[in-house]
Amino acid sequence: MYPDLEGKVAIVTGAGRRKGLGEAIARKLAEDGVKLVLHDLGETKGDMAPAHGVGASEEMAAVAEELRAINPHVSTFQADMREEAQVAAMVAHAVETYGKLDILVNNAGVGYLFGPLVDATQEMWDTVLNVNLRGAFFAMKHSVRQMLKQEIQEGWGRGRIVSIGSRGSKSGSALTSSYIASKHGIVGLTRSAAIELGPEQITVNAVCPNHVTTGLGSWQNEYMAKARGQTVEEYLAAMRSRIPLGRVGEPSDTANACAFLCSGQARYITGEAMNVSGGEEMH
Repeated sequence: MYPDLEGKVAIVTGAGRRKGLGEAIARKLAEDGVKLVLHDLGETKGDMAPAHGVGASEEMAAVAEELRAINPHVSTFQADMREEAQVAAMVAHAVETYGKLDILVNNAGVGYLFGPLVDATQEMWDTVLNVNLRGAFFAMKHSVRQMLKQEIQEGWGRGRIVSIGSRGSKSGSALTSSYIASKHGIVGLTRSAAIELGPEQITVNAVCPNHVTTGLGSWQNEYMAKARGQTVEEYLAAMRSRIPLGRVGEPSDTANACAFLCSGQARYITGEAMNVSGGEEMH
């Protein structure tokens, strides 16, 4: 638990799905007394935003209601991260609801438009890069504008930005070219923003998990296993064999790292891309 997070205000994007990374991050912050805005796209939009990749508005509302049993201060906001006006409105909603914004967790992302590079379409490429990277930039831009209006809090600073990268922020993999490019971009954006915002006492970090079997993660397992001619269990066994700690990631692993980076204990940490991979990634 991090007592200095009590009463802070956070936006967690891509938090509208049960058992997803966003839900786990929001739950951990709620336990620490953080007032929350949960975001998700809220509706399917054809092949580029199918049901297995989107938190529907009804599911996001249900997640929020569950979290209110822990912390009554949980709001929701539906937005397309590719549209700057909608992202700006999300930040405005947080400020209108809670009076300030202390924390942004950039978690929204597309992790399902996979396939051979030679078969990728411009629409697929643009969707992944525009949600994963452009959306993170928009959220960062408008959150920082608000944070700069606020006073520096002794022992904590002025703001926290944590973006969810991936093991794919550090290493490549087949069939995921646009995803890997976007996650490498998250680390570059994080490092540049950390240098720029350090003098303002706003820390900017990334968390880089390896595979986590969320609902979307289960779809990824099935897709990758089929592409490799394996059963899902064979695919997961091979994955576990590469991980020194012998298991795939859990949502709480990433959530715990995010909460630490949001706390005062991490006030001297910025520009980092923290691996949460059981030792699978070490650079």
